[in-house]
Amino acid sequence: MIDFTRAVWLCLWLVSPVALAADVGLAGLFPGKALLTINGGAPRIVALGVKTEEGVKVLAIEGETATLEIDGKKRVLRVGQNVAAQSSGTGPASAVLTADGRGHFLATGNINGKTVRFLVDTGASMVSMGAGDARRIGIDASKGQMGQVQTANGVTQVSLVKLDTVRIGDIVLNNVDATVHQQDMPIVLLGMSFLNRMDVQQNGETMTLKKRY
Repeated sequence: MIDFTRAVWLCLWLVSPVALAADVGLAGLFPGKALLTINGGAPRIVALGVKTEEGVKVLAIEGETATLEIDGKKRVLRVGQNVAAQSSGTGPASAVLTADGRGHFLATGNINGKTVRFLVDTGASMVSMGAGDARRIGIDASKGQMGQVQTANGVTQVSLVKLDTVRIGDIVLNNVDATVHQQDMPIVLLGMSFLNRMDVQQNGETMTLKKRY
């Protein structure tokens, strides 16, 4: 059983409040309910299927993730994660990511319309994914240009492909270079072929991405 008080303190430790619209953090999960922070407010329990006055609705709960509807858009968050999006109508499209307990910046987004989990990796020259993710997204790696890259486990064969769209929050990039590895990978690496087109600001446990072009 999850202790509610402990979950609240866990929320305050994991989720940094951000003064942006549609800033939602997932602090904990209960049977049929999610513990959310919205726009930097106090943690609150939101039941499955209920829509808050800010327009946030819990659509599904699975494992350590919850699928939320935020301002009419579906987003999948993991416990301890928050994503804030700023409409491009008020300035450059941006997204705010919060570090997990190990200091890694994770984000839920999509590639070619398919939902994926990203790990921000400034050491990766391109967006990089495993063979399984590529198949699920509908990418035919055999049509890409074959090459080799150096990884932590040595040199590996990859296929260079173009991604039609990469989306995180309200940030959308087209024609993004990516590599597909021959083996599966646990997560998609958000490398410099995406990050080079961003202004990236890190402040403690918060990273802000702003689209430059």
